[in-house]
Amino acid sequence: MHLKSLTLRGFKSFASSTTLHLEPGITCVVGPNGSGKSNVVDAIAWVLGEQGAKALRGGTMSDVIFAGTPARPALGRAEVLLTIDNTDGALPIEYSEVTVGRLMFRSGESEYTINGTACRLLDIQELMSDSGIGRELHVVVGQGQLDAVLHARPEDRRSFIEEAAGVLKHRKRKEKALRKLEAMAANLTRLTDLSAELRRQLGPLGRQAEIARKAGVIQASLRDARLRLLADDLATARASVVTDAADEEALRARVARTERVLADGQRREAELEARLAAVVPQAAQAAETWYGLASVRERLRGSRSLAAERSRLLGAAEESRSGRDPDELEQEATAVREQELALTERLELDRETLAEVVARRGSLEEQVANEEKALLAAAKAASDHREGLARLAGRVDAARSRAASAEADIIRMTEALQAAHARDEETAGSRAALDTELARIETARQELGERHSEAVAVHEAASERLEALRDAERAAERDRASWQARREALELSLAPADGATALLRAAVESASGSAASPSPSPSLPSLPAGEPAASAGASADGDRGGRGGGKKRQGRAARRGEAEAVVELPPLDASIEIIGRLASFVTVAPGAQAAIAAALGPVADALLVGRSEDALAALRWLRGADAGRAALVAADAAGGVDSADSADPGRRPGVAEPLPAGSLPALELVTVTDPRFDAAVRELLADAVVADDLDVAAQVLAGRPNVTVVTRDGDVVGRRSAVGGSATPPSVLEVQTAADEADRGSLEALARREAAREELGPARAEVERARGAIDAVLAERHGADARHRALSEHLAQIERTRGTAAGEISRLERSRLAAEAARDQAYGALTELEAQLAASSAEPDVGERSPQQRDRLVAETSAVRAAEVEARLAVRTSEERARGLHGRADALMRSAANERAARAAAARRREVRERHAAAAAALAAAADTALDALERSLATAATERETAEAARRETEEALGTVREQVRGWATELTGLRDAAHREELARAEKRLRVETLEAKALEEHGVEADDLVAEFGPDVPVPPDEPEGEATPFDRAQQVERAARAEKQLTRLGKINPLALEEFAALQERAAFLSTQLEDLKSTRRDLLLVVDEVDARVREVFATAFADTAREFEIVFATLFPGGDGRLVLTDPDDMLTTGIEVEARPPGKKVKRLSLLSGGERSLTALALLLAIFRARPSPFYVLDEVEAALDDRNLGRLLNAIEGLREKSQLIIITHQKRTMEIADALYGVAMRGDGITTVISQRLRARASA
Repeated sequence: MHLKSLTLRGFKSFASSTTLHLEPGITCVVGPNGSGKSNVVDAIAWVLGEQGAKALRGGTMSDVIFAGTPARPALGRAEVLLTIDNTDGALPIEYSEVTVGRLMFRSGESEYTINGTACRLLDIQELMSDSGIGRELHVVVGQGQLDAVLHARPEDRRSFIEEAAGVLKHRKRKEKALRKLEAMAANLTRLTDLSAELRRQLGPLGRQAEIARKAGVIQASLRDARLRLLADDLATARASVVTDAADEEALRARVARTERVLADGQRREAELEARLAAVVPQAAQAAETWYGLASVRERLRGSRSLAAERSRLLGAAEESRSGRDPDELEQEATAVREQELALTERLELDRETLAEVVARRGSLEEQVANEEKALLAAAKAASDHREGLARLAGRVDAARSRAASAEADIIRMTEALQAAHARDEETAGSRAALDTELARIETARQELGERHSEAVAVHEAASERLEALRDAERAAERDRASWQARREALELSLAPADGATALLRAAVESASGSAASPSPSPSLPSLPAGEPAASAGASADGDRGGRGGGKKRQGRAARRGEAEAVVELPPLDASIEIIGRLASFVTVAPGAQAAIAAALGPVADALLVGRSEDALAALRWLRGADAGRAALVAADAAGGVDSADSADPGRRPGVAEPLPAGSLPALELVTVTDPRFDAAVRELLADAVVADDLDVAAQVLAGRPNVTVVTRDGDVVGRRSAVGGSATPPSVLEVQTAADEADRGSLEALARREAAREELGPARAEVERARGAIDAVLAERHGADARHRALSEHLAQIERTRGTAAGEISRLERSRLAAEAARDQAYGALTELEAQLAASSAEPDVGERSPQQRDRLVAETSAVRAAEVEARLAVRTSEERARGLHGRADALMRSAANERAARAAAARRREVRERHAAAAAALAAAADTALDALERSLATAATERETAEAARRETEEALGTVREQVRGWATELTGLRDAAHREELARAEKRLRVETLEAKALEEHGVEADDLVAEFGPDVPVPPDEPEGEATPFDRAQQVERAARAEKQLTRLGKINPLALEEFAALQERAAFLSTQLEDLKSTRRDLLLVVDEVDARVREVFATAFADTAREFEIVFATLFPGGDGRLVLTDPDDMLTTGIEVEARPPGKKVKRLSLLSGGERSLTALALLLAIFRARPSPFYVLDEVEAALDDRNLGRLLNAIEGLREKSQLIIITHQKRTMEIADALYGVAMRGDGITTVISQRLRARASA
């Protein structure tokens, strides 16, 4: 493993990216001063995790970033990448090449990377620690660090070896374990208290949880019953809605069917009306055709009669000419003239008759035509009148039905409006009451919230006070334990194995034996169990506390005697009164312990005995038992001090004059805790004066030769002697004073602990009361919240009901307004139609005209026509006869003259007459034929007229029937629609109830309607209340009773803490968790203690081996660098391999000094290098960086150093910053570092070995 390359970007003077490709062996970096050579060393230290700015020769860490030059601005970051060849696997990472990087921004942010992956500094340190490269970076030796190595504390020198030996990771492990233990102690105490507190809380909360559990079961039963009742209501409502839906479909079908029938009837009515409108003109046309044909028939009959008559006349007028004579002709002419005159008269009469008949015929024909028209008009008028009346009646009925329906709708809507307004008013009243109740509950909730906040504040204050008391108790306990430990440590110092200890032990044994005997000595009091006697002759008054802390000190002294009872001692005479150590009954002012101990001299450690005889007997016992020596002070041996002197120590002969400033009599600094020994102590310190220093002591002695002066440092100065000097071990008095102080501290801590414990009970009770108050407030608040939620839900239900009612009111009002408008419109139309119907009904009934008048007129017309024909025939006949007679006389006269011409003319006339007769006969025959055809046509016309008339009558009858049916169907449809509307309102109410029930299920119970019916419907069996029971069919009465019973049970349970189950479970879980955590902490503590022991053992082993190797190598290297000299490494505390430091002893050749401070600069540098090289050789690292370490060496010592460094080339890579030419000569590669005028460092490299081989 070796450094392969070093890349610097923006680091100090390396503004541009610069890469140094390093080789195994020795690489020297050379260059003028200030060129940036040492920046290479700083870069290696920095990338390996150096955290001290001073170690990098800077004020702050941001100083490592290129600061800029006049020609180049400052950079915002610095980055160093160090690539390490790990082909040998020295680093515990699966890479043959490892690049460690560090990046820092001017803002202070810093990043570490390993092979481009972000990591922590700890990761880099742990990666390098196995290779002997720790956080102290002993492999990087910068400028000025050699003196730091020599002047380092022994413990710091130890860290160099530990780092090289890889011990630091073990120490880190131990430090981490100790930190965990320290943190765990508080947690352990806290967990213990918490566990006890939780166990205390589990009882009441368990009872609440049991009630809550029962309440939960009852509430579940109540909820199940309510859900089943609600599901039954919902299922019933839904079934009703479904049934109504089927009825609605049937009603709709009937309405649709009736509408279709009505539409068909109306269509049939329209068709019949159209048919009637078409048949009436056809009937009128047929009648007119018949009348026309009848008139033609009559005319043809007249023509036929006339033609027949003419034919008869022409046939009868033929005469046979016999050639009569003229007389006969004249006679005949006269007769003819007479006949002509008669015929003329008759013709005039016939003509008048014909004119009258023609006039009569025209009049009759006109009357017949008029009568026909009147008949037709009357028929049509009657039909139209009847049809209009029927239509008006139908419209009046429809309008009346619509008005009645609208009136019924208005009544129904008015009733619904009244009901809706009543419901709205009722809900408004309920809402007002609910608002009032909600306001009251909200006020109560706010008050409860304030009470809860106050209760929480009180609980928090009580908890804080309880915690403070617990902290105070724990702190007092820790202080007591600390004082106790200090006292026990001091007791060890108070227990030397001397004669005094033997006497105390013998006195304790004697007192114990006396106490065990049936007749104890009257001078020995009975001792409490567990506390040994301190004096064989202690008085009862002293045992009752007259001596205060002396009794406890005696007991501790006795216990020390027991602790050291390793040798059997002869029994001590019970008459010898051994009271205890003098120091146990003396209290010294703070800071004067050393002075008083010095003033007392040997008796500072003396034992107090009752009498002088006791002292002599004790000495004899010591000599006989060979138990050592002891100083003894008799309590009755102070007779030389009178009462006046006792009263005023300042008036003693030795200290009679006023003392100078800074001094005072020793007795003023001493307090005797037992008045029996006050005289003895005064006698011992009668001539002693305590001075602040030796100068004051000299002033005191100047005028007082009989006074013994002691300084506060323990120096004793007399007239002819003086004892003192540097610090001495503390005397028994000082130790006893410190022990007394520890006693007082322990007692004070104990008092504080007891006071805290006394206050803990009320504090816990106060916390409990506060907790109970919080629980009570919470219970009330939960009740108020439940009531508030219930009222809010009820209010929301009321709001929804009011909203529904308001919507219904609005809809009903709109519907009523529309119905009123429809009613008014219907009544208006009805009034108008009824007026029209009344007007039409008031008109005279036209009725149908009788055809008798027409038939009479027709018959009369026929008779008149016949008379006309007869009259015409008569006129024609008369005319013909008149024409025939006219001129007949003349003709006869002429005939007489023209007989012969006449006879010829007669023949011709006969022919003409025959022709005329034939024409008349033909005309008569044609008239007969025409009459026959006309009769047939007339029969057809009559048939058609009768058919048309029958069709008209049939159409009118069918139209009447259809109109009656249409009116019936319209009435039925109106009734059906009214029923449908009523059913629709009923269905809407049922659907609203279904929606209300579904909303109630969702809002009050959180169950969807379908799920409610599926799980709790009436078809679902009711599960049993007991697990062993069987499911039963749904019975509504049972469920109602079940719900009522559950409500009563809930009422009997009283207030319920709904959170008790969760809190109890959580508390149980927390208690179990804390118990587990407590066991885990204890187990972890044991494990950590085991880890600490293992680490300590490992550190001892590793350090001992590393130190031995380093010490050996130091002697070798020192001998190399100082031929003939002697150097070695010494442990400051060989018995404690965990904390011992390392001292360096160096004796260059020809010198006897061993202190490093007396060595020259070069010798100190060589010694420091010897130590470092010894570490390098004992525990080689992959590389070392040395920055001008040989600068202070002369040429000879430099050669020795280079020889030593050459020995490291094979195992380690060395990077040396140097100015020495000889150092450059041993290098395998050279890097030249230069800085141009721009203030930026550049690097030039040269591989020397390759060039030399070339």
